[in-house]
Amino acid sequence: MIWAVAGAALLLLWPAVLNGFPLVFIDTVSFLAQTIVPRMAWDKPMAYGPFLHLGHWQVSLWGAAALQALVLSWLLWLVQRAVLGRITPAAHLLAVGLLAALTALPWFASTLMPDVFAGVTVLSLWLLALGRLSRAEGWAMLALGAFAVAVHLSHLVIAAAVIAGVLLLTWRLRPVLRATAPLAIALVFLLVSNGIGHGRLAISPYGATFALARLQADGPATALLRARCPDAGWYLCGFVDRLPMDSDQFLWDPASPVARDAAGNTRPMGTVLIAAEAAQIVAATLRAYPLEVLRAAAQNLARQLVTFRVGDTLVSDHLDVSARMMVAEGFSARELAAFDAAMQMRGALPAVAEPLLWPQAPVVALSLVIGLWAAISARGTAAQKLFACVLLGILANAAATGALSKPHHRYQARIIWLLPLAAGLLMARRLAGEDSPALPVTRPAEKPRPASSAPARHSP
Repeated sequence: MIWAVAGAALLLLWPAVLNGFPLVFIDTVSFLAQTIVPRMAWDKPMAYGPFLHLGHWQVSLWGAAALQALVLSWLLWLVQRAVLGRITPAAHLLAVGLLAALTALPWFASTLMPDVFAGVTVLSLWLLALGRLSRAEGWAMLALGAFAVAVHLSHLVIAAAVIAGVLLLTWRLRPVLRATAPLAIALVFLLVSNGIGHGRLAISPYGATFALARLQADGPATALLRARCPDAGWYLCGFVDRLPMDSDQFLWDPASPVARDAAGNTRPMGTVLIAAEAAQIVAATLRAYPLEVLRAAAQNLARQLVTFRVGDTLVSDHLDVSARMMVAEGFSARELAAFDAAMQMRGALPAVAEPLLWPQAPVVALSLVIGLWAAISARGTAAQKLFACVLLGILANAAATGALSKPHHRYQARIIWLLPLAAGLLMARRLAGEDSPALPVTRPAEKPRPASSAPARHSP
């Protein structure tokens, strides 16, 4: 098992090898800074940065990428075993190899961002609730699930959707409680870490700023400001003539109302300063324009569902003033030279990657059709339950990102690889003639299997 998991992890890192360095994104700087400076970002949980540090120790970011790939490979091993009842090293390498060749998974496994853990959230909670795990595996999966939920606020929504799916699929309390445990741990972690780091006992201390950015871009919050300003006395009343604007521009543009006041003076940490007012405006908008908000959210969700190209994560935009600065501060000159020499930093990666990415959209479409067809005849099996939870997770991801933030290709590409995985496992069961409903794994009377193929389950 060990060499198969390690070998499959190497398969997941081929985009990093192609690039000459692990892939990064503009936000990678914030996660590296969490332990190197150290500094807690106002908009990012204090979870993924320490995970990266476990891999790199300010020596090489290749260690962090390898750790991430190993975790993913081990998780995929357990998922295959839970669905098929058995797994061999050759089968694991084949399955991961197909995912590495035909889906977005390796691109996110090779990127030093918490994005890939959106899919890990779905798989870990499903395994805890419905998989076959030894006691040690159960505790390890509890830790992984809690971490996966905690690394990104959108994963809270994904976790809630999977828990709802487990409830609908089983109508039993124990599986639901097992799936809920990682979410509960993650919520406690977020409350405590934000209390320590920001002095605010909150899940997202400044999340209202993001909600306002979305609502003003969609129109309802802008309509409210025009109706109530200047009497309301809000800071944004001085900028009604400039609204609505793109939500990313509202949040990050140096000339936006958040970053620069009406007199042209800069407002350091303006996204934090406006959070209290944003909460008032968001609450008032929801009360005044509930149908308009729902309509815009539904449109953004639908758009996000079909927006999942990998390409927008491969560019070099702003890396010189973000990730590169932290590599220069926290790592050796040799590591910085390797970062600078990588194709991504030189702006060459998108063109090189484009011919390699074309199979992904057809594979997703085919997986949806095949998965729905196979799931009909596989009712009651572990594969069918996994497919159902994957669909709910993908839908929840679109809602948490597209409807609450803004549709971006990266947001949906990070989780869409689950669809080919689940559909492939459905077809594997069907081809093996194993579509009969699986026995409940928690019943003592279940017929024992050999320990090497299906360990007894003792989840936390």
